Amino acid sequence: MSPISLNHTHNYKLPLKPTSTLTFSSTISPRSSCKFNRKYRVPIICSSSSLNSDKLESKSGVGKWVFNFAAGAVAVASIFLDFDSPAFAESLTIAFPVSRSIEVNKVQRTLIEVWGLIRESFIDPTFNHQDWDSKLQQTMVEMFPLRSADAAYNKISGMVSSLGDPFTRIINPKEYQNFRIGSDGNLQGVGLFVNAEPTTGHLVVVSCVADSPAARAGIHEGDELVEINGEKLDGYSSETVAQKLRGRAGSTVKVKVHSEKDSAFSSNTREVNLPREYIKLSPISSAVIPHKTPDGHLSRTGYVKLSVFSQTAASDMEKVIHQLEDQGVQSYILDLRNNPGGLVTAGLDVAQLWLDGEETLVYTTDRDKHIFPINMVDGHAITHDPLVILVNEGSASASEILAGALHDNGRAILVGHRTFGKGKIQSVTELHDGSALFVTVAKYLSPLRHEIDKVGITPDVQCSADMLNVPKPSVVKDKNAGSALEADSCILVAEHELDAQQSEGTAS
Repeated sequence: MSPISLNHTHNYKLPLKPTSTLTFSSTISPRSSCKFNRKYRVPIICSSSSLNSDKLESKSGVGKWVFNFAAGAVAVASIFLDFDSPAFAESLTIAFPVSRSIEVNKVQRTLIEVWGLIRESFIDPTFNHQDWDSKLQQTMVEMFPLRSADAAYNKISGMVSSLGDPFTRIINPKEYQNFRIGSDGNLQGVGLFVNAEPTTGHLVVVSCVADSPAARAGIHEGDELVEINGEKLDGYSSETVAQKLRGRAGSTVKVKVHSEKDSAFSSNTREVNLPREYIKLSPISSAVIPHKTPDGHLSRTGYVKLSVFSQTAASDMEKVIHQLEDQGVQSYILDLRNNPGGLVTAGLDVAQLWLDGEETLVYTTDRDKHIFPINMVDGHAITHDPLVILVNEGSASASEILAGALHDNGRAILVGHRTFGKGKIQSVTELHDGSALFVTVAKYLSPLRHEIDKVGITPDVQCSADMLNVPKPSVVKDKNAGSALEADSCILVAEHELDAQQSEGTAS
């Protein structure tokens, strides 16, 4: 298998990847196509403006299904799975009752789209050791007596949840529109980024927007959201929770939060009324941190904090690096702490700003265990100055891809704490009714093929005050750096590592 190359725009076809067509009453649907990102040739379906998870996006579903049957009739669907070789061809015929409710009938159409997309691309070919074909027929029968679209969507959600993957899910049209909010950097809400913890499903705060209502209320990364407006959040996706937290600026939302670390309150669980405000999301901030090296020289370190991998993350970072280079910085600290992820492609674009040549940025593995390297093509780094990356438990998904790419290629030292451990990639497909299906279609490995999912990345150096060898007075006060940076022990540890790199470079 040849490498998947960046900046290569020819079509790439995934071996043995099935596509689906359905026949209803002699009407044949168009073939579905697995769409690849044209720049990276990533073997997944789409690319998205998600603010809190790693995804790629397609605007087309499995096809246009025809439902022109009389109410209550039995529909017969013939599903043909076409592989590259005729030896892999197979067909399946399923009979199901068509609902008399127009609303439910429309959701039945969505169900078939969902079923087909999952059947052709879900990362587990056993579908959690269940008969996925029978699951379609069973769910159709369960939908038949229903009278509302919401109840029908719940049936689809139940079918999808039977796969046992918290990242594979369907969201309704309104939730999907809210999910896409943030591409322009503005939303109305409380300033929280929330992810579902992979093993428990608990909804954990991975970061708060600075000076947001949530931050002012003392909510911290690692806290668990238990209820919103008195409603328990068991089984809810992070997108659903985000939609519940958003709302008109000036309104309020009541949240119940559980914290293991919070000693400022008498109970670890508390309720907080949060006002909603206009939240400005800026994915990147920077500062110059001057400090004295152990040999007494003045050094200038460029500090760059990336909060999320949005559509503009790479272009914004490129501008910032050029600005810092113009200011004469000699080293860099890239802060990915509490960065919950975002666009896979944005993470890959950012990695290219720091690397030369044709380095492998990440490997992906599909449902058939095929491994695909994603490589740079004739890369040219903006700077070769020493680099330290800060990570912690809130660094997830695209943050882990970037940290792994720069670390395994010998470009950066990692300082901090073990990362979150989300090594799965989802496709996001907008369905015919405006809803969206998230499907886990691949896992990723670091360039040295280290497992990340449910494991995380262990940094080279832990950052804690007792490990700090550089005395705090060596930091030169500078209003641009800010007192918060000067007091951050992880940044001080990073500066020590940069001093060591620069010293080794001089000696050689």
